[in-house]
Amino acid sequence: MNSHTTFLVFGPAATLKRMSAKMFKDYPPKFLYEHHQEGDKEKLFVAVYEEYEKQINSSVTLTCIFESTPRQNKIILKKTGGRMGFRGSSLSEDRNVEANVIDFILDFGKRFGLTVQEEQVSDVVEEDKDEI
Repeated sequence: MNSHTTFLVFGPAATLKRMSAKMFKDYPPKFLYEHHQEGDKEKLFVAVYEEYEKQINSSVTLTCIFESTPRQNKIILKKTGGRMGFRGSSLSEDRNVEANVIDFILDFGKRFGLTVQEEQVSDVVEEDKDEI
């Protein structure tokens, strides 16, 4: 079971550089941290999105780690909070922030001819099958 979603985006360096600025402009996070060293073309952004779901009386937080290099963008999305388990039918018909951010990544990639790959990595460590 994955607890996070990872996207790798490949394409021209100028387009990759614009992607983070456009995403944080269209979907402004509650908190945004940017780190880069002078002379270094790599940038690291940590954005925290938070939304309150009134119907289920809970808060959902999405942490987005955005690593931007001239060769690729690596975007890690980690959703926390909310309620887990059976709630009956879905009360929320509105799109949540995670769906909006994922749609932006896919749409931006398609619009500008970038290659977007979703990494399938499991967080669960597999047990060694040789041990009995």
